[in-house]
Amino acid sequence: SAPVYRGSVKDFPGFDASQDAEALYNAMKGFGSDKEAILDLITSRSNKQRVEICQAYKSLYGKDLIADLKYELTGKFERLIVSLMRAPAYSDAKEIKDAIAGIGTDEKCLIEILASRTNEEIHNLVAAYKDAYERDLEADIVGDTSGHFKKMLVVLLQGTREEDDVVSEDLVEQDAKELLEAGELKWGTDEAQFIYILGRRSKQHLRLVFDEYLKISGKPIERSIRGELSGDFEKLMLAVVKCVRSTAEYFAERLYKAMKGLGTRDNTLIRIMVSRSEIDMLDIREVFRTKYEKSLYNMIKEDTSGEYKKALLKLCGGDDDAAGEFFPEAAQVAYRMWELSAVAKVELRGTIQPAGSFNDDGDAQVLRKAMKGLGTDEGAIIDVVTQRSNAQRQQILKAYKAHYGRDLMADLKSELSGSLAKLILGLMLTPAQYDAKQLRKAVEGAGTDESVLIEIMATRNNQEITAINEAYQQAYNKRLEDDLSSDTSGHFKRILVSLALGNRDEGPENLTQAHEDAKVRTKLADVSSNDSSDSLETRFLSILCTRSYPHLRRVFQEFIKMTNHDVEHAIRKRMSGDVREAFIAIVRSVKNKPAFFADKLYKSMKGAGTDERTLTRIMISRSEIDLLNIRGEFIDLFDKSLHHMIEKDTSGDYRKALLALCGGED
Repeated sequence: SAPVYRGSVKDFPGFDASQDAEALYNAMKGFGSDKEAILDLITSRSNKQRVEICQAYKSLYGKDLIADLKYELTGKFERLIVSLMRAPAYSDAKEIKDAIAGIGTDEKCLIEILASRTNEEIHNLVAAYKDAYERDLEADIVGDTSGHFKKMLVVLLQGTREEDDVVSEDLVEQDAKELLEAGELKWGTDEAQFIYILGRRSKQHLRLVFDEYLKISGKPIERSIRGELSGDFEKLMLAVVKCVRSTAEYFAERLYKAMKGLGTRDNTLIRIMVSRSEIDMLDIREVFRTKYEKSLYNMIKEDTSGEYKKALLKLCGGDDDAAGEFFPEAAQVAYRMWELSAVAKVELRGTIQPAGSFNDDGDAQVLRKAMKGLGTDEGAIIDVVTQRSNAQRQQILKAYKAHYGRDLMADLKSELSGSLAKLILGLMLTPAQYDAKQLRKAVEGAGTDESVLIEIMATRNNQEITAINEAYQQAYNKRLEDDLSSDTSGHFKRILVSLALGNRDEGPENLTQAHEDAKVRTKLADVSSNDSSDSLETRFLSILCTRSYPHLRRVFQEFIKMTNHDVEHAIRKRMSGDVREAFIAIVRSVKNKPAFFADKLYKSMKGAGTDERTLTRIMISRSEIDLLNIRGEFIDLFDKSLHHMIEKDTSGDYRKALLALCGGED
């Protein structure tokens, strides 16, 4: 079947090369050029048509159109327009030539082009390079790179990736096993195996290999690559994996990174907007919007200016935040990503395991000694408390009392101070006592800390909620539900009270029901719907707060199918304030709880100042549940390890204790 055209730039109807050449000539004649006219004409022709305009210009005026454009235009706008005038293979060849010319190599550019192009595009690129520079591309790349990075680039340059869609299940299993044995299970890594399989197999085959790999190793292949490989080689292999999973998603991420933060990476922005405008720009736009909750169009608009901006927006081809912009194909990509995450039985793993040869009385003695006399041995306290499971810490509390007739909590409180004290004391409470205490603090006194209420109530399961209710009653002689009711109001209160009951269904999905549930939500996506937001929130609450996680995952999928929107995007559009934040927290928790916490941890440390309360709370509450998974998501989402960020962002004994809980560098 012919591939569906997913570009944003198409052939111009009624095209006349000579007429266009004349229009461009007139736009550049005399003083100053008519940049608007140049921009409008060039961005509304396809590449094939632009190449014909160049030829017509030469026959009419005996001049080189590209040279004239270069002379008339300046800066980024000039780079963009000139880049549009070259045939794709020559454009790629020039990018690569620039990436390896001069001092230092632009590895990111090499990685992006060679990891994302099809066999045919690679062959055309090699030929164009030869034609334009009379040099051999492979020889130039070999001369400029080294090690496994070089080997993989050479494999990609052959353009010999298998293209048949017939997949043998045996070979899928064998490849997944070989990757596992070449990396995770081996002392040292067999890079050649990674190069062979990732460099040669078809995309269809590799997608199944990645699924199989997740099944047998319990972690995505990306995480193993990060753990086993390093440097440019690691970046290249990750790019290959991303392009195999979804080229559109790979480019959406590259575009986002090119614009986020201070300063814009214009070279990357220009290269991708030009090279994908006639291939998959519509898919890139949709993935961009689902992933970053804003349209590519808007981000370009905020991040660039002048004619350069106008030209980029024309290539982008439309604003997906505008009402009625739907891209069913790309919503299907999001849908498939969901399917995958649903089948992967990801094993939740904490970083803290029960200590092997545990002796509660011995630990009690070590702690007493660390606090007796002048000065406190914080190191000894950190070692004991962070290396025991919560159940073991409860035994130490009893042993301490039996041995010394003293209350360990009171002693720790008088000996420690600041963030370290909060962390150590928090670890000594049972999980339910700790959560109860955090909730109590959030509602006590003037002002309520809604974000804490949301974080805890939206992410705990039925058993955890039941235990929290008991601990709360015991510690404060009040019902949690009453305190939540008297301290919040409206729909937000109703959400919290519903969650506090801890009676979410625990059964599997029910497809018929999921379809009905998703219909309620389509009303949410329909901005013109005349349902008062009040009745909408009520119906929403009844679904989000009572259905089981597997069922809600299916509802979210059905929602994407019906509306081409991700449910989170719809909530952001129609709701506001704490209600919106609570619903989003539940949705994210259902989709991927470790990712929800990874995001909160990242926000607690990024920028100026650290939100130590959030950092402490999450590190304590997740250390025995899923902190290893959170670490994995953290590095996937933010390209840096949680360990590294804690190390940079905290200090002293507090840092030492957090790093012990974190349990290792990724």
